Amino acid sequence: MMKFASFETIVEMIYTYLPGKKADYGKGAQTAVSFTGGYLAGILCAIISHPSDVMVSKLNANKMPGESAGVATKRIYSEIGFRGLWNGLPVRIVMIGTLTGLQWMIYDYFKIFMGFPTTGGH
Repeated sequence: MMKFASFETIVEMIYTYLPGKKADYGKGAQTAVSFTGGYLAGILCAIISHPSDVMVSKLNANKMPGESAGVATKRIYSEIGFRGLWNGLPVRIVMIGTLTGLQWMIYDYFKIFMGFPTTGGH
């Protein structure tokens, strides 16, 4: 959800900071803006989802037989702490940012191919 919620807003913000209007830029530049907006949306997505993804991975790997999810969560959190929930975030940012940027770039490239306008300002 974070990707969708932030992508269009980020692209519109990029165009407000660039000189001129969106129409002043070629399709290649507009697609590059889409990649950049997607990359930034991916970073936000990674930051928001990372702690819960770490905990789910730890639960799947370390939950003891018969242990409830709540008890296991408390036990794991006491072992790894708040900082442990953020282990691996830089790698996730690169991975999710790149994948999301490419997804949105392909999306806008397809829109160009079909004759539709790219994402963002008017």
